[in-house]
Amino acid sequence: MKTTRIPLLLCALLAAGAAVAEDAKDAEAQPQGDDVLIATVNGTPYGLDLFRLFFLERLQQSQGQNSPELQEQAFNDFMSLVVASQEAARRSLEQDPDVGVAIELQRMKILSNAALASMAEEIEPTEDELKKAYEEVKENASQTEYKARHILVKDEEEAKKMIEELEGGADFGDLAREHSLGPTGKNGGELEWFDANQMVAPFSEAVAAMEVGSYTKTPVQTQFGWHVIELQDSRKAEPPSFEDAKQQLMALLKRQKLSAKLAEMRDGAMVELNEEVVKLKPTDDAAAKGSE
Repeated sequence: MKTTRIPLLLCALLAAGAAVAEDAKDAEAQPQGDDVLIATVNGTPYGLDLFRLFFLERLQQSQGQNSPELQEQAFNDFMSLVVASQEAARRSLEQDPDVGVAIELQRMKILSNAALASMAEEIEPTEDELKKAYEEVKENASQTEYKARHILVKDEEEAKKMIEELEGGADFGDLAREHSLGPTGKNGGELEWFDANQMVAPFSEAVAAMEVGSYTKTPVQTQFGWHVIELQDSRKAEPPSFEDAKQQLMALLKRQKLSAKLAEMRDGAMVELNEEVVKLKPTDDAAAKGSE
């Protein structure tokens, strides 16, 4: 199979779905439209839109870090996908029951995501709903932020040793730099300002019970290991303004309304279960009658 490298500028513009730049001489001749081909492989044509979708997925996986290396790798991987899928067709693998079920599941997921996106576009929270949500978020949000540093070690005995050294006058930052396993160790264990909701429960509960300037006298265990924590400062958290929070509130309400709509659709669906496969849990009324 012979291929030519796609102009790098073309690949970069695929992510945005933009037109090809005038100074990309190799790309200028490419036609625009739904029927644009990116390649014909073993006699089968493949559209530019198909590769664009594939490339977008790769771009998202790389957290938007586009590069010539990513573009070339994506194109090579796309061609590998093409020839492998052609081989699957040659072997009639679509007739395999397991493959057929997997294809149907993927089809359902794609259609479901498309339906949810379409439904979300139709949901427009009102200004009153947004303001009500804003007040609820403000009420439930943590009112205090903390500035702390910590030493993270593997076991409780090592954490106790760190506390003994602190009691003997050792510098917290020096101990963190030497012993802490966390990514903040090199910075003396320093954490950015945070509220309780941003940390795992044992850590945030310990911090909330501390006085500024103190450190934990017993190690704190989380799923990450054992912590020795020093609370450096605390302050009252200022919630963002309504206007600053509006976009996030819009997304939150859309998710809530979409979830409620899905539950309504699910409850209203005409479902006939195969009771030999799905065993229904008896309702309270049915259970009560059965015990009479």
